[in-house]
Amino acid sequence: MTGPPCPNCGTPNPPGRRFCRRCAAELTATARPAALPWWRTVWPFRPRRVRASSGRGTRLLVILAVVLALCVAAFFFLPAGRALFEDTRDKLGKATPITPVDIKASTETRDHPAANTSDGVSNSYWGATSPGASITYTFRAPFRLVDVIITNGAGATPKEYAAQARALEVDLETTTDSGEKQTKKLSLNDKPGPQTFVTAISDVKTVRLTLKSPMGLTQGRQLAVAEVEFFKRS
Repeated sequence: MTGPPCPNCGTPNPPGRRFCRRCAAELTATARPAALPWWRTVWPFRPRRVRASSGRGTRLLVILAVVLALCVAAFFFLPAGRALFEDTRDKLGKATPITPVDIKASTETRDHPAANTSDGVSNSYWGATSPGASITYTFRAPFRLVDVIITNGAGATPKEYAAQARALEVDLETTTDSGEKQTKKLSLNDKPGPQTFVTAISDVKTVRLTLKSPMGLTQGRQLAVAEVEFFKRS
């Protein structure tokens, strides 16, 4: 009496024999498990032979907690990361001047128009009659506003500077093409000469400066701004 032939060499074997008497191949081979998908072969999803009490469930919970924490961190800190990236580019890049294509003021005196703030000289000025006066600069295309330099008062020399009133605070409001606005408060020192302010604002299309905290504004004097310069990232 013989059992089924060997699946490897075909030799008949007695019933109940586990291995072939000729080639020693297993006569009752167990079915091979199905191949795992590729992602199951990558840590931490790679299967491992562990005891039932080895903490597999705990490790899975830890992995899920780490993934969730990373997602939360990315959600909250991505804007900060983007800002840090842009600031780094500002420091590594070179700032170049950019000239507005249009300048308009809410108020100006006849002999001291708003355009004087962008004429490249500091002995002419924009004359405003009251606090809260504003001047708006429009640019041809959106750009990354890196710095703003303001020469306050009627001129860069002490005598010219003291000849008119000046604002010691300025609200700088930028607007993008999509209408998004951002405001920075600038505090100016009460002294002649250019003062530089780091702005670091992206996609700027217009800039509006509003004069506040007047100093020396008396009868017959004007709030004066000699020059405003804008710099973009090259």
